[in-house]
Amino acid sequence: MNNDNELFAKATTESAKRKADLAPKQIEAWRTFSRTVFKEGVLDEKTKQLIAVAVAHVTQCPYCIRAHVPQAMKKGASKEEIMEAIWVAAEMRAGAAYAHATIALDAMETA
Repeated sequence: MNNDNELFAKATTESAKRKADLAPKQIEAWRTFSRTVFKEGVLDEKTKQLIAVAVAHVTQCPYCIRAHVPQAMKKGASKEEIMEAIWVAAEMRAGAAYAHATIALDAMETA
C-alpha cells in the first residue's frame, strides 16, 4: 500500500474504487455534495479552491492538499495566492491556540 518513505498510503484510482464499492450510496451522495459545493456561486471556483487549500492545511489533510492545490491552479490561482492562503490558515490556527488560552486561564482559576 505504501513504501517505507511514505507516511500516508498513496491515493490511487484502485483505492478510490475499493472505497466506493464498500459504500456506493454514501460515495454518490458525497460526490454530489462535493460537486455542488465547488460549483461557482456567489464565490467563484478559484476562491473556493483557495479556501479548500487553506482548510486542508488547518485540518492537516495531505490528500486534500494534493487534490486542491492543482485544482486551485487550474481555476487560475497563482502560486503566490496559494501560499498566501496557507499563511492565512496558519495565522488562524495559531490564533485559535492563543484564543483557547482563555480556557486554560479559567481552568487555572478553578483548579
